[in-house]
Amino acid sequence: MKFFHLRPTISVSQLSEEITEIWCQWRKQKLPLYLFLAMCFNLVVAPVVYAATSEQLTRSQAWGVGLLGLVTVGISIYLFFVMFVPEKF
Repeated sequence: MKFFHLRPTISVSQLSEEITEIWCQWRKQKLPLYLFLAMCFNLVVAPVVYAATSEQLTRSQAWGVGLLGLVTVGISIYLFFVMFVPEKF
């Protein structure tokens, strides 16, 4: 006979506290959100790179090229704003 250990139930108040904590941390730390969005956007970019190279690159190389392209575009946009609106930085 197997015994199953049930997870402790989470009350609604505990759940709302956790959601509030995550929401507060999200407002303070934007980098994880930006990294997550970049990875999600790379789900669209990587297959396009993979198809454009007619399968000469492996999937991991296509992911790398896609991320490199996203980083390059992001740095270009950042530097554009730094050059033309330097008082904000």
